[in-house]
Amino acid sequence: MKKISSYILCLGLLGFSAQSCTNEFEDINTNPNSPVEAPITNVLAYVIQDFAANYFDAWGNMNEPETYSGHLGKIQYVDEARYMYRSGTISDLWKKVYRDLKNAQAVIDQADKTQAINMKAAGMTIQAYIGQIATDRWRDMPYTEAIKGDQGFITPKYDKQEDIYPLLIAQLKTAADLFASGSTDPLGEGDLLYAGKVANWQKFCNSLRLRVAIRISGINPTLSKSIIEEIAANPSKYPVFSSNTDNAFFNWVGTSPYIEPWNNDFRSRDDHGPSAPLINTLTTLNDPRLPVYAKPAPDDNVYRGVEIGPISSPTISRFSRIGARFRENAAGFSPFMRYSEVLFIMSEAALKGWNVGGQTAEKLYESGVTASLQENGITDAAVATKYLNETGVKWDGTTTKLYTQKWLALFKDGHEAWAESRRTDVPLLPAASGSPFPGHTRPPFRYPYPAEETTLNGANSAASVADVKDNLWGKQMWWDTRTGVN
Repeated sequence: MKKISSYILCLGLLGFSAQSCTNEFEDINTNPNSPVEAPITNVLAYVIQDFAANYFDAWGNMNEPETYSGHLGKIQYVDEARYMYRSGTISDLWKKVYRDLKNAQAVIDQADKTQAINMKAAGMTIQAYIGQIATDRWRDMPYTEAIKGDQGFITPKYDKQEDIYPLLIAQLKTAADLFASGSTDPLGEGDLLYAGKVANWQKFCNSLRLRVAIRISGINPTLSKSIIEEIAANPSKYPVFSSNTDNAFFNWVGTSPYIEPWNNDFRSRDDHGPSAPLINTLTTLNDPRLPVYAKPAPDDNVYRGVEIGPISSPTISRFSRIGARFRENAAGFSPFMRYSEVLFIMSEAALKGWNVGGQTAEKLYESGVTASLQENGITDAAVATKYLNETGVKWDGTTTKLYTQKWLALFKDGHEAWAESRRTDVPLLPAASGSPFPGHTRPPFRYPYPAEETTLNGANSAASVADVKDNLWGKQMWWDTRTGVN
């Protein structure tokens, strides 16, 4: 991470293309439409940093995914929490996700040319990670043709989410097998996620396979079961996260311009606070993470969460603020995936009766809770034992406690928390009272399409756009099997 500026600023990527970094440019006989390739490790660095910067900041994460998921509310300028989105933000996030998908493809393609097996697997892993977040945000979207603009696909077709997921599953399996082949090619200093540690990327890849599998467990349990059992049956070939040291966290440098996005927002804004559902849950459970996740309200030193998307703007001094670990460290982290999430996935699989290597759902659940406590600095075993015996926490074989603890552990990862809340309906969240779209009983099912998709790619987008109601609802995610929700 200390050399992040040399890998990111040097790239100067424009649109989807990759340009090499040099101090001497030959203007004569240089075709500006055919840029030379950047060093492959630089492109990997760009993808990782660009996605973290744009999808874990206030606009890509805090304002909407984190409020839709129930983690955060807004204490001022509350429009986004009321579902009054900004069209410019939607367009910007749409363009940036395709920029990162395309540059991840550049990593894959260049690795193919040089037979760099580990680099190809890393490129496939990060591309699948970004692709899943994108389809879980928009559902149907251009995918198979979307990164082929240089091949003439300037108005790409829309792929249905039920067709995108099998592609993600296949890609991650291929990447997992590439990692397992034992190649020794290096990832280089552009690996800003794991500092060149291929073994950690291998764990990240297989952990993502678990995430994808559990997401579709309600709609395709046979496929879900086969993926999870394959991984659990062969931990030497398909290792997953085994401790918090494996967490896929993008750790920021802490100096401008590479400041952790929530901290960057904190430096000039005071718009967000922990939500009432989050604070109430932590308080009810006597959760030791409460003072880590939140600060007491300035008015009376009481932990008080804000309503998500209220009719009228709140009095900000009455509400808690986000805890220092998550927002007040310039060299903080953007969480791509956590060890505790893996444990909760395996616990759910065991609860379904699937073979996860002989471990019980109860033990995996307790390990997941403990891992989350430890990640948040709560390392006293006696504290963990006491918490695991609280009435609202103690294992009882139901999914409600499992899903609640997973939701709590996912704090700061609004993308996964929003997806899981749509899959599980835990916690049970109502639509915002201040929403301008009446008649809905849940937070948004999806994110709006950019307006330019209708004007510039109308023929391909028409069917998917027609499935949308009130911009944010309508057709549910493929894997969202809830009934009676609107």
